[in-house]
Amino acid sequence: MANDAALRSAIVWLAVVIVLVGIFTFSLKKMVITYAFGMVGIAGILLPDWDYFDRDFSRWCYPFTADEGVAVLARRSGLKRYRIYPMRVIIYTTIYGFGLYKWWTFISS
Repeated sequence: MANDAALRSAIVWLAVVIVLVGIFTFSLKKMVITYAFGMVGIAGILLPDWDYFDRDFSRWCYPFTADEGVAVLARRSGLKRYRIYPMRVIIYTTIYGFGLYKWWTFISS
């Protein structure tokens, strides 16, 4: 991961959420579940090699070539670095939406 500050701030915010869950629910089990869900969420968003996944979806099964690495470095400027791919958005929305729904139903029960 190139930006350690983003990882640190995400973990601090997760700690704040865990403390709030503990204060409002008085449940160690719910705090542990919140920690596990949060760490999986952070790992799924901040830790992957986005240069590898910043390719067409059909190329994900093939190795990352040097030519593709040079092309990715050439594209890294300003807002062009954060392109939205429909397949990535659909996959992440489905997985994290379902996980967040299950977490909320567990915490609120």
